[in-house]
Amino acid sequence: MQLFKYFILFSLSLTLINCGDTNSSKQTGLKLDLNGKSFQLGDTLKLSVKNPKTLEIQQIVYKLDGNEIKDNAILNDVSLGSKTLTASVTYGDNTEILSETIKIFNNVIPAIYTYEVVNTYPHDITSYTQGLEFYNGELYESTGQYKESKLRKVNFETGEILNNLDLDDNFFGEGLTVLNDKIYQLTWRAKRGFVYDVNSFEKLSTFNYGKSKEGWGICNDGKTLYKSDGTDRIWLLDPENLTEISHIEAYTEKGKIPALNELEWIDGKIFANIYQKDGVAIINPKTGGVEGIVNFKPLKKLVTQHSELDVLNGIAYHPERKTIFVTGKNWDKLFEVKISK
Repeated sequence: MQLFKYFILFSLSLTLINCGDTNSSKQTGLKLDLNGKSFQLGDTLKLSVKNPKTLEIQQIVYKLDGNEIKDNAILNDVSLGSKTLTASVTYGDNTEILSETIKIFNNVIPAIYTYEVVNTYPHDITSYTQGLEFYNGELYESTGQYKESKLRKVNFETGEILNNLDLDDNFFGEGLTVLNDKIYQLTWRAKRGFVYDVNSFEKLSTFNYGKSKEGWGICNDGKTLYKSDGTDRIWLLDPENLTEISHIEAYTEKGKIPALNELEWIDGKIFANIYQKDGVAIINPKTGGVEGIVNFKPLKKLVTQHSELDVLNGIAYHPERKTIFVTGKNWDKLFEVKISK
């Protein structure tokens, strides 16, 4: 038994030694060399491997987040954020993997958008709004708080509740989206979402989250679901099996945008509410680049001020009217707005 313990400790020590900096090898001296660690879209990534012992290298394969790239690659068709760059170096009968972490930022300054209120409608002041979306002209809403979370169909003009489903007390409701007559509703920290029939509100199935930390906002582009988890990440989900396919990271030209909350798909872009900021980021769904910012903060002053009043949350696009509907947590008004640069 004592000999076994020594063997375990020896093996662990070897593991710790071998898990050091993979950008260079102490044994061979091979080192991944690149022209920086921070880049913007459109920059050229120059790659090489330092070979101080002049090993006879047969091949070097470079990959960015698992996708093969060439030296002097122009960073155009890539997503933003933290990326793992690797070089697979083959010499003799050996192959060595070198790696480095880089960050890619957007290459444009976000445009600033203003808005015009074109209509104001009543909204349930007790609704802690988490998700808001139009589907076939009908407004659907998901609300939060433990023991108060709901799924609703609402007449947006009158505020009348047309259908209501209370969630179990142990679930904190979050965002929702509707695709192919199915409502997808998230919960906060239970790492579980629900799928309902849009007409009857019958629960069809449940699904669990993957690597995403929590459930915050969700939208769709007609094929893929996009889910936020309270960080700078937006996860792409397969609507058939609800698995997380990949993710994008929301970045400006300066850094990441954290706390992405309620999401809405509008004209090929993702509109993401930034939690606690009363603003909305307009995000390129392919790169994660933040292309615009809408400041809705003044709207909060137009609703009834009370002790339970909370932040802006709830974005719904009406494709026929080409307007955006916004509200907030425990707001008594729903605003129909038009935005412009």
